[in-house]
Amino acid sequence: METDKLTHGGDWAGFETEYGKEPLDFSMNVNPLGISMHTRLAISKAGGKAYRYPDPLCRQLRAKLSLHECVPSSWIYCGNGAADIIYRLAAVMEPARLLVTSPTFSEYETAFAANGWEVSHYRLREDNGFRLDKGFIDAIDERVSAVFLCEPNNPTGVTTERELLIEILQFCRDRGIMLIIDECFNGFLEEPAEHSMINFLPEYDKLVILKAFTKLYGMAGIRLGYCLCSNCDLTGGLYRYGAPWNVSSLAQEAGIAALEDRNHVRGGRRIVREQKPWLLDSLKALGITRIYGEANYLFFRSRPDLAETLRTKGILIRDCSNYPGLEPGWFRIAVKTEKDNRKLVEAMKEVLQTGD
Repeated sequence: METDKLTHGGDWAGFETEYGKEPLDFSMNVNPLGISMHTRLAISKAGGKAYRYPDPLCRQLRAKLSLHECVPSSWIYCGNGAADIIYRLAAVMEPARLLVTSPTFSEYETAFAANGWEVSHYRLREDNGFRLDKGFIDAIDERVSAVFLCEPNNPTGVTTERELLIEILQFCRDRGIMLIIDECFNGFLEEPAEHSMINFLPEYDKLVILKAFTKLYGMAGIRLGYCLCSNCDLTGGLYRYGAPWNVSSLAQEAGIAALEDRNHVRGGRRIVREQKPWLLDSLKALGITRIYGEANYLFFRSRPDLAETLRTKGILIRDCSNYPGLEPGWFRIAVKTEKDNRKLVEAMKEVLQTGD
């Protein structure tokens, strides 16, 4: 696959093939501490039993998640990353019309369209700070049978006001519309619990919360995600719409270990909380004023060739021009450690102030 055909991220593998070294990758928004040592040891230990098939029901992992999320284990489905679950959700329901925002994570549309769904877009406008407004409810017409929201949104990093989220949920509930909320970046918000919709799961069985170990636990390469829904027919049905043994035994053990290592999550959140204001001020000092983001990444507007030029300096950032609703010149960068953030800012300074 050629670099220009990749949908996500900055293609670290293509970079290494071309340059023979590892890039400084700001295109991937994960815990700046990476994967924890506790989780690494669990994966290594699990390797000794890798000759066995993994538990297809992920029973021990779901039991651990049940305690972590305070929901019954029967409400939990585990998958090979959040993307696996998105595709299964698209397949388990009768194809109709899906409503998504624009821009947002592309796999929602890709997965549902591949399963015969029509997809409608609701444009998020910069003059409204890329924030969802009440016009979205008007867009949920009689043809829509499922709605997908990303909270906070990817790539903008912007959340929806809680009152509006509740209003959307109530509107969908009254009409029997499936509401899927992607909370994969929720853990990096200032007050994650205050924004999550998990507490509404008992009162609406067509609410699905999507989560993953990718971001908060720095486990992108492990491929482990899960969804929460009080409709056990739906969570049970997801097993039938995809390959069996989709979560490896190593991934299951990694998930259990990651949930135990709370200090690792706290450490990553602390770095983001400390570094994000500095990175934001540094971007402003470079003349970048159109900046958004409430989680562990910043979304901003700059010169269209910025990503390409930084790549020649060994730094990858996310060019967002392939998101529906965005033109060239929009980018997303992760908040990383102080050392890495300074390297990025210095490289950007060379590009933007000297034209190098």
